[in-house]
Amino acid sequence: MTDAANARWLVVCLCAQWCGTCNQYQPVFDALAKAWPGMEFVWLDVEDEEEALGELDITTFPTVLLGRGSDALFLGPVLPQAGVLQRMLERFSQGDAPALPGGDEAHALLHRTLAIVQARSAQA
Repeated sequence: MTDAANARWLVVCLCAQWCGTCNQYQPVFDALAKAWPGMEFVWLDVEDEEEALGELDITTFPTVLLGRGSDALFLGPVLPQAGVLQRMLERFSQGDAPALPGGDEAHALLHRTLAIVQARSAQA
């Protein structure tokens, strides 16, 4: 786990534009982003950003990636309800949550997603 107390938090929703559940979940995700200003929330369309996924195959939407600094903490589907992600963020932010095991594909996905976020910021 990254030791820096002020390591950047990243909450990524992996979604698809054609997914009705994702479209309904996006306002919930956006509201959580406003409620958690210390975390960066990213909506990532898996078809628009295929290179970010690498070999990872997302089959359930929405899928959330949670990272802090360079460590991936969680990657998996979540129920499309505000309370589910809210509770997860509370739990992970309260303590020194362990990173996923070193070989977990979530770490590579986090690094690729960070590169996309940086590229988006540079374009803005």
